[in-house]
Amino acid sequence: MTKSEQKYNELMKGMRDLGAQIPETLTSFNGIHKAIAKDETLTHQTKELIALGISIAIRCEGCIISHTKEALSKGATKEEIAETIGVSVMMGGAPSIVYGTKAMVAMKEFLEEGK
Repeated sequence: MTKSEQKYNELMKGMRDLGAQIPETLTSFNGIHKAIAKDETLTHQTKELIALGISIAIRCEGCIISHTKEALSKGATKEEIAETIGVSVMMGGAPSIVYGTKAMVAMKEFLEEGK
C-alpha cells in the first residue's frame, strides 16, 4: 500500500469516526458531496479537478489526496491533473507549487496501485 493510499484510508476512517460524534454535520456534508458529484453541465470528473485545484490553493493535504484519487477514478489523465496544478500555482503562488507536488506524488502512487 502506498503512502497516499494509506493517508486516504486514514482520512476515510477519521471521517467515519467524526461522523459518529457529529452525525448531522457529516450527513449534511455527504449530502452536499452527493449533490455536487452528479454529471450535469460540468462532469463529475471536471468538478473533481476543480476541487483538486482549490485543495492545492488552500493547502489541504487530505483534500488533495481525496480529490486526486477521485479525479483519477472518474477518468482524469495525468495531463489534466498537471494542468490543474498549474492553474492552482497561478492562483495560489509558490505555496501551491509545494502542495501541487503532493498531488503529483498522490497521482503517481494511485496510478501505481491501479496497475
